[in-house]
Amino acid sequence: MNIAEDIRAYQPYNIQEEKDRKIILDFLERYDDAFERSNELAHMTASAWVVNHEKNKVLMAYHRIYDSWAWLGGHCDGNENCLEVAMKEVREEAGVKTVKPVSEEIFSLEVLSVDSHYKKGNYVPTHLHLNVTYLLEADENETLFVKEDENSNVAWFYLDEAVDRSNEKWFKEFIYKKLNQKLRETYEND
Repeated sequence: MNIAEDIRAYQPYNIQEEKDRKIILDFLERYDDAFERSNELAHMTASAWVVNHEKNKVLMAYHRIYDSWAWLGGHCDGNENCLEVAMKEVREEAGVKTVKPVSEEIFSLEVLSVDSHYKKGNYVPTHLHLNVTYLLEADENETLFVKEDENSNVAWFYLDEAVDRSNEKWFKEFIYKKLNQKLRETYEND
């Protein structure tokens, strides 16, 4: 699996993804440390839009740093297999044991700005997350667990409710609504 090839082959869903894809590919070509947090300008991350089997609910965590309900995901930390990273993050952040890709193809691309903050007592400067999102499925009846150092709650929400629960206006308007729209368009007849 070569993530740059996967990103190159990905058909952007909208203008945001088209522009962000170009930025991500350019960054991957220029920086050998694109998958490491040591690159303080930007680094690769992987996220998951985790749905139940019926694809009418989304799994979200209440993120401590952002003080908002949010999707699951995290830093690649040297792992260039973004799908593997997204699945690992879902297991770690929500305690879900059984998670699988609805498709192994990229579901969405985003360049996300991250404001400066403190994490574990260390200052983290403002930077970009060059994000690859996958559509994953988990069992909504499985017991969920909070990852205390990152989130304070984990829960399933109906698609539109998941968007409404977020406190982050930009994510609601440009990411979560897009993910739900694409989900509905792609899987409405399942």
